[in-house]
Amino acid sequence: MNSSKFIQSLFIGIAITVCGLIPLPAKADISESKVKAFVEALKLAAPPNKPNDGMYSPWQVLPNIIPSWTKECLGKELTPNGFDADKTAAQKTVTCIAQRELNQQWKQTNQNETQTIRNTACWWMTGNYNGCKSGTTAEYVKKVEKLYHK
Repeated sequence: MNSSKFIQSLFIGIAITVCGLIPLPAKADISESKVKAFVEALKLAAPPNKPNDGMYSPWQVLPNIIPSWTKECLGKELTPNGFDADKTAAQKTVTCIAQRELNQQWKQTNQNETQTIRNTACWWMTGNYNGCKSGTTAEYVKKVEKLYHK
């Protein structure tokens, strides 16, 4: 191989290597308006609060998750009763957690909005992103999706 072909091949090899090292742009997060619409849909889809039903706030959050969620989102742990009594703290916490999960699913589904909403609604009810294909969980996911699109 003559020296000019060698240099040309070397240059092409270096260019390919350098291009391979440049990170691809990160996928954008889901928009704030979509997060707000989802949070509202969760609230509207939740069963009505009943005294002593074991759930807290209009979003019907389980008590055992409230301290860690409020610590993550508000910087301080709230008790379930404190969470239930402070509507602003509850909304901020639910929005924070919903945004975290929506962003994760937004990236996971390659920005497929419908699948993001379905997966995250399923997660909200069951703790799993999949498996809400029939029964009560499927009905809930459909309800959230319908309310989200209003």
